[in-house]
Amino acid sequence: MSKTNLKHLETIKENIDKTDALSKEEKSDSFKRIEEWYVEDKAWDSLMAELSEISPKIKTILADLGIV
Repeated sequence: MSKTNLKHLETIKENIDKTDALSKEEKSDSFKRIEEWYVEDKAWDSLMAELSEISPKIKTILADLGIV
């Protein structure tokens, strides 16, 4: 995994944790998927799609970060 992708993952996790737009369950599901992706080294686009399935609000968070 590139250092850039790893940095993006940490930024995503931090911002998901900080937001009030997501429920605790949505946050927990997001963190689990991020960890699974890291372990499985999935393609970046797959991770973005999976996170977006949890809640449309996540896509907004990612857009605010300039990631999507």
